[in-house]
Amino acid sequence: MRLTMVGTGYVGLVTGVCFANTGNHVTCLDVDPGKIEKLRQGQCPIYEPGLEELLERNIAAKRLTFTLDAKAAYRDADMIFICVGTPSDEKGHTDLRYVLGAADDIADVLKSLGPTQKPKVVVMKSTVPVGTTHAVRDRIRERVGPGIPFAVADNPEFLKEGAAIDDFNKPDRVVVGADEDWVGQAMRDLYDPFVRNGHPIYVMDVRSAEMVKYASNNFLATKISFINEMANLCEAYGADINRVREGMCSDKRIGNAFLYPGLGYGGSCFPKDTLACIMMGDRAGIEASLSKSVHAVNQRQRDRFFDKVVAHFGGKATALQGKRLAFWGIAFKPRTDDIREAPALTLIRKAAGFGATCIAFDPVANDNARADLGPAATIVEDMYAALDGADALVISTDWDEFKSPDYARVKGLLKSPVIFDGRNLYRSATMRQHGFTYYSVGRAPVKPA
Repeated sequence: MRLTMVGTGYVGLVTGVCFANTGNHVTCLDVDPGKIEKLRQGQCPIYEPGLEELLERNIAAKRLTFTLDAKAAYRDADMIFICVGTPSDEKGHTDLRYVLGAADDIADVLKSLGPTQKPKVVVMKSTVPVGTTHAVRDRIRERVGPGIPFAVADNPEFLKEGAAIDDFNKPDRVVVGADEDWVGQAMRDLYDPFVRNGHPIYVMDVRSAEMVKYASNNFLATKISFINEMANLCEAYGADINRVREGMCSDKRIGNAFLYPGLGYGGSCFPKDTLACIMMGDRAGIEASLSKSVHAVNQRQRDRFFDKVVAHFGGKATALQGKRLAFWGIAFKPRTDDIREAPALTLIRKAAGFGATCIAFDPVANDNARADLGPAATIVEDMYAALDGADALVISTDWDEFKSPDYARVKGLLKSPVIFDGRNLYRSATMRQHGFTYYSVGRAPVKPA
């Protein structure tokens, strides 16, 4: 099958590469000449384990090409996947300018090809508010006029950054929204190589497919906010959230996924999609009170943790003035260089605003952090170099590299043996044994006698 990906961001590139790897001919379209040139040379613009290898393999096999030419990209495609960004503002209002721009470009090419062409399927892969896929259909239809055949579908993505290749190749489920039976069957045929493990392909109406993505992410965000609220109660009453989590998660009705206390969720999906549910509720006159609480709890979690840092150094507005803080982890989660909505950015900016000097390290996100943080932090290339002379270490991402450090070296480099662990990487007994003052989430602090 001949496929076109509109956009070479995270979703478009992973989707295009994985489809090419099963024998399809995939063209990836973008408007950024620099990015297209790098991709043609096999250089991956994002960090995702396994992606660059597949990229190089499928370019060499001539199944994967990159272009700036929209007409060339759309002309021979059987399916066109819209994978452009859909950023939202702080109230959850989704910016659809890139989606609608892609729709206009597709319409112009369809119109130029005339009515004798085989019907193309325009697939919405971007996460969009319910009703957007039909709005794109109507916009294209109005622009091309009568007699030009095409159809639309919605195909939400469920890729976890850091595990996207495995997620795409072995999906828990594939969700397709289609109004015509032949479109649903075409999507089944396309995804058949990925569900040989017996996992289902759900073909449903378009609006339900659009809603599946929001409902899924909002529920996962709810689990994260819930466990953090329980962690706060544990701190208040002297319980240990790790033990509480063990006890509750052994219940098979609950399970343990996404029930880890910490600094709250970040990234490009959970914050945006939770806010989008709130926005859709407002537009429909429905009070999305649970979603509002989920978002509020998540945002407060970062402030709560930062308050621990301030309290340790005296609790006043000037407490961090002149202090030097080391940060381990900048990406919003491990195995990615994505820093969008990362808790570390909030903590670093707040600390810098309070007069602290911030030195930070991340295994893969340093370049993105330099561009985003500017003078708010000095980014270094070694985790131990960040510690030299620091008054405390703040851990904000649970990279494997941080889980078993040289404790003696950490203690020797720090000006004061103080760790604020936003990911609960260490056992309290270990911290006590090595003589650290240690603050975590949902557990009593450790303070040497």
